[in-house]
Amino acid sequence: MARLIVAAGGGGDTVAAAMLHAALYGDEEQAVILTYAWDRLLIDPLPGPRRPADFSGLKRITPAVWFVPPQARPIAPAGSTLPRLAAELPATFALLDPYQGAIGLTRQLNSLVDYVEPKSIDLLDVGGDILAQGDEPTLKSPLADALTLAACSQLNEPVRLLVAGPGLDGELPPQAMTGALGPVVHTLTAEDTAAISTILEWHPSEATGLLAATARGVRGTCEIRDAGLPVLLTDESPAVHDVDLDDALSRNRLARAIMSTADLDEAEAYSREVCGYSEIDYERNKALRLNEQQPTKLDPSTILPQLDQFESEARVRGATHATFRRITEALSLSGAQREELRQLLLTSRPQQYETPLWRFADEA
Repeated sequence: MARLIVAAGGGGDTVAAAMLHAALYGDEEQAVILTYAWDRLLIDPLPGPRRPADFSGLKRITPAVWFVPPQARPIAPAGSTLPRLAAELPATFALLDPYQGAIGLTRQLNSLVDYVEPKSIDLLDVGGDILAQGDEPTLKSPLADALTLAACSQLNEPVRLLVAGPGLDGELPPQAMTGALGPVVHTLTAEDTAAISTILEWHPSEATGLLAATARGVRGTCEIRDAGLPVLLTDESPAVHDVDLDDALSRNRLARAIMSTADLDEAEAYSREVCGYSEIDYERNKALRLNEQQPTKLDPSTILPQLDQFESEARVRGATHATFRRITEALSLSGAQREELRQLLLTSRPQQYETPLWRFADEA
């Protein structure tokens, strides 16, 4: 019998779902992971999430739900990591389509549950921004999580909400959610990360990358995103907490506001009203800037001195690590150059690679 895990925010939550399934349920249980195709601009040049029509090769299993087999492909110019995840992980991936709002997501959930008849249903969020009230100054991407929370709260089956790595997404500090976090159901270990070890080598997720790194014992302060947000990597970081679903809904004003939304535009409008912005608006504006940005040639004789300067300034800020997304953007490179940059750094300075993070060299 299958275990169903809903990846609250898509992207890295999808990878974390595979790791958590292996840690909690082992190889004896089949994993079905329901997730958005929402990889942000590092992978997908189009703002917002992808819908079934953005793919070829999907498998329709109910009128409302599509599976993503390994042979599926995003239709250019769209991008998605889901087909590659389907090829490399022993899980079945189903696509969450938010374009019909929370009502549509609830319909998809009920349809998938009827089809799979899962032994359990977990809603997983890495970082804990699903517990945001909506007005927190560090909150950047509340909409995806609010939609899945609104839908799961209307499901006709019990759902367990799990928050892994409180604070690792840089959206809410751990102390802001302390009162909402329930008991620790599992603390991830280096052995648990084996399930996604090959994925960490190429997948751009920062929060799940930090989760895996802390499970492997990495400690310090890591800069993430284009803004260089500092995230503390502590002994509490690899913990997975049980959270009361109703309590999360009572905290999350955006999730309550969008319960009856019938399309994504309507949900976005509520996000602007409750939170003051929409994360898809941010992606739209950033995509326009990136389209106007002149490509930078990745020349080692230029990049490595720039990296030295970046590391020196980051150490002054108290950082010990950075994600490759952070370095890519700090060096004014495009998301498409992230992997080329990573290969250059691994070749030139392999001793600084703590999978999947970059550790700053000690000052001479």
